[in-house]
Amino acid sequence: MRRIEIIQIIRNVSSSWIALGTSVLVGLFLWPLILHSLGDAPAGIWVLIFSITGYYGLFDLGIRSSVVRYISKAKATNDVEYASRLISTSLFSYSCIGAAALLITLLVSANIDHLFHIDPAFRSTARWLLLIVGCAVSLGFPLGVAGGMLEGLQRFDVTNIADIASTLVRALLIVIALKHGNGLLVIATITVGLPIIFSVLRWVFALQFMPVRLSLSLVNKKTFREMASYSGITFIAIVSARLRFRSDEIIIGTFLSAAAITYFNVGGRIVDYAEEVVEKFAQIFVPMSSHSDARGEIHRLRKIFIIGNRFSSFITLPITAVLVILGKSVIEAWVGKKYVAASYPVLVLMALPSTLMMAQSASGRVLFGMSKHKAWAIVSFVEGVANVLLSILLVRPYGIMGDALGTAIPLTATMLFFLPQHVCRKLQVPIRTFLREAYTLPILTCAPVVLVLLLMKHWLVPHNYWQLLIHLAAAGLVYGLCLAWVFGSERAMRVGDLHAPEDVLPGSSNAETVSQKA
Repeated sequence: MRRIEIIQIIRNVSSSWIALGTSVLVGLFLWPLILHSLGDAPAGIWVLIFSITGYYGLFDLGIRSSVVRYISKAKATNDVEYASRLISTSLFSYSCIGAAALLITLLVSANIDHLFHIDPAFRSTARWLLLIVGCAVSLGFPLGVAGGMLEGLQRFDVTNIADIASTLVRALLIVIALKHGNGLLVIATITVGLPIIFSVLRWVFALQFMPVRLSLSLVNKKTFREMASYSGITFIAIVSARLRFRSDEIIIGTFLSAAAITYFNVGGRIVDYAEEVVEKFAQIFVPMSSHSDARGEIHRLRKIFIIGNRFSSFITLPITAVLVILGKSVIEAWVGKKYVAASYPVLVLMALPSTLMMAQSASGRVLFGMSKHKAWAIVSFVEGVANVLLSILLVRPYGIMGDALGTAIPLTATMLFFLPQHVCRKLQVPIRTFLREAYTLPILTCAPVVLVLLLMKHWLVPHNYWQLLIHLAAAGLVYGLCLAWVFGSERAMRVGDLHAPEDVLPGSSNAETVSQKA
């Protein structure tokens, strides 16, 4: 990699983690405040409404991913005219989608008391909450094109700075609102209103980095068909993600109660925070892979695959160790001891398959960057359907643990038996080479951390943030020394021979290009 690329990667990753760290710290502070100020049932309604509107992401239809893919391609080929047609067509498409989402919001809000088990005292609040959040999400579709454009240009740092500012201002306004006795509706208005304002700022920066023309005359069927050929498969992946990770609260709200959502969400949200840490890092691999694929750099794709998953594991494994060993203490310090008994088993059950997924975060991104994600999307969809069916089957006899099992079983099967073999086959990397190169070093590096955490817990079981901080500081010091040795000895970036018998990917659009270069 060129020095300028490495600097930009460092900017992207570091700003992503700062943005996520800000979001997590604010969430850790705000959620207990909201939970204890409003109560279990209203907090459960909050989670339910945001879970419902989360499904609006299905209306994305994969357009954002095609923006990232083709803007990255336009950058590699320096084709601003093509980028102008792409962004104009995307903006028009998203405006139509936003209008449709607004109509659905009106229909669902009018019938929300018939769809979910909501206490009559909170039905009016739930209806207005859905209207506020749904309208904001609808407007966010066209405004969100700028975010996809910045990702395609590999300027995650700009997006992340806007996210940090939005998060901090939002936290301040919510605290003020709660101190003045305001309820769900005011908090929701603050929560969804600020991202809209900062989305406008993203447009300003995106148009500076790539000054595309925006015009209805540039909206055309050819560009839309090209986007659809990529985004159609991506849409299946989006549906899959919603079924896999955003159906639990809705199923629990339908078959159990709003309060049960809260207990599930405590354990699930901690795992979500862990996943976001890795996802913020792994998001750089889509434009990187797309850029390499456009240039026919097959060997570089293989290195992104191996090193990307290795670095994802460097992040994933110590987080999982903390969640499993200190999960009860984390829950107690965060929201209170009464949530530990019900929420900790959910945390562990969700964390273990999520670890398999997070440790392979680069794999799916490489497939998307290469436009080779069809089989992955289909398998993910099957997994999502299995998740919903199993969760519905198990939620009544086993409660929130049954719902968690419904998610864990299909996810584990996909991550163990499909994804590694599939990507290795696409990139012509032997599966044993992949497993050895990607995971041996992270496992050995994390082993001392597990030992330290177990010894520290045997010495003192933490019950508050300060005691937790002592454990994390000790484990962090040990892990930092291990990482210093790994990076100082240059083992972290070292990769064995990844050349396939023929250095051309089967079915690749760049096969002829690579052959000509050879």
